[in-house]
This record gives sequence, structure tokens and C-alpha cells, in this order.
Amino acid sequence: MTVSAYGNIPENKQNENEQAVKEPVQEEKMGILGWMNPEDYSFDCMLRMERFQIRYILGNPDEAGKKALAMALKANPKVAGLFMSKCPEMAETVKTLTAQIPAELTPEEIRTAEVQVIGDYEDFVIYTTPNLMPEKCDFIYGWHKERLFEMCPLEGKTVLDVGSGTGRLAFAAAEKAAFVAASEPVDSLREYMRDEIARKGITNMRVCDGMCDSLPFPDNSFDVVMSGHVVGDRFREEVNELTRITKPGGWLLDVPGDQQRETGRNEALIADGWEEMAYEGTFGRTTYRYRKQVNK
Repeated sequence: MTVSAYGNIPENKQNENEQAVKEPVQEEKMGILGWMNPEDYSFDCMLRMERFQIRYILGNPDEAGKKALAMALKANPKVAGLFMSKCPEMAETVKTLTAQIPAELTPEEIRTAEVQVIGDYEDFVIYTTPNLMPEKCDFIYGWHKERLFEMCPLEGKTVLDVGSGTGRLAFAAAEKAAFVAASEPVDSLREYMRDEIARKGITNMRVCDGMCDSLPFPDNSFDVVMSGHVVGDRFREEVNELTRITKPGGWLLDVPGDQQRETGRNEALIADGWEEMAYEGTFGRTTYRYRKQVNK
């Protein structure tokens, strides 16, 4: 009797079957967003986390995630030390977590915990390898720049892309706008965009640091302020900040990329008076864009 992926096959049935029994193909283990295999990354990737990311990681795990995080930090004192020094307001949290874990952990226990944490924060981790994102992230490779161009005129405009990431929106806007600023709080992503600007010879785009609720620009600086997959953590503060730096009569745009999973409407933007502009995306899912003209 032979064992297959579908159960036990008696010898006589094997002889009747013309097709050979094949070994089951092992599927790659992907993170929850489907962008990467957490096992491909060392836990040292956590040494590249920004302060706001560390604060989020330490403040948001569920019970299962908290135990895995505690084990991984206990086994990686370099990462634990960096978390405490870079985000001192969470230092006691690190100490409390690691104190709960016994001194001796097996290599298997450690790696299992590391992989769980890496997978839990898949988006933060893949930011450490931005060169892979255009081919791994569906919201980048499945999106077409015409979806931005449809939303409002960009010719001759000054444009800000908030939470720019690898520059999906910013590089598209730079094809038409007079000037584009790309604001991004993650250093590895900023450097990636700067390298791409130099490689492509783009002269009307600059990159800077900045969080969505605290941007380094005066009031009424831009004709168009856009973002995608950004607004929501502190909705009111973020929208108020985007509005502050937009010129009267200018446009706020929310332009997510096409995704393989269902995302749903953004009820907060709808309630705030943003116009919905939906379309069927690359993967057969509805992508919901939003815009709002600023009157102040």
C-alpha cells in the first residue's frame, strides 16, 4: 500500500491507474498579506525598524503574538537592546516581555517564534528589502498609473505623496506634475526612492521624512496631496494635516493599489465627504479610490 497526498492507495488500484503517483508539491509558506515567505528573513531584519514601527510592534500583539515576540526578543538581545534604545518609552515593555521567558530555549523554539513575528509584521519587514517590493507586492505590480491620472489634473501642479513607500504614486505623478515631494518615514524606502530618482534622471521629484499626521510643510503648500494605504491609524489628525498643507481648491486623493484580497469601502472617508471612485481591479476585485476638493 502506498501513501499519497490524498490518502492510502491499494496496490491493485495503483496498477489500474495509468498516472504515476507524484510526491505532493510543498507550497511556499507566505505571510498574511502574501508578499513574502517569513522564513526567508533573519530576525536581524528587526534591527532596521523605525521608532514608530517598534512602538507599534510592542504595543499591538495578541496573546499568541506576544509570547512569540517575547521568545524572539529573549533569544536576540541585539534586537531587544535596539528596541529599548531607539524607543525608550517602550523599554519597560521589552523588559517585562523577556522576563517571562525561561533562559533556555531550543533552536527550533527560537526560529518558530522569530518566523511568527516576522510574518505578523510582514509589511514592516518587506520594507527592509524595498528592491523586492515591486515584484512581490500586489498593490504595486497589479496597479496602473492611469488610475491616478483619472482622478484630477496633475499637469503643472505641485504634488505631495504621503507615505510614499517605493514611490508607486510619486513616480507616476512626476511624469505630469511640475514638482513632486515624496514623504516617507522609513529610511530604507526613502533611500530606495532616491536611488531610483538618480537612476531614472528625474529632476522634478524630491524625497523627505515625515509622518502623515505631522508633515514638514507650511500651510497651503500643494495643489494635490495624495496617499495610498496610509490614512486610518489616527484618522482625524491625519486628514486635518493633509488638509492643512493643501491649497484652497486643491485635491486630496486616496489611491490604493489593486489587491488580490477584498478590501471593502472606506467608510471613514465616505463619512468625511470624500467622493468614491471605484473600478474593477487587475485581480477581479473592486478597488476603491477617493477624492475630496479642499474648500477653506
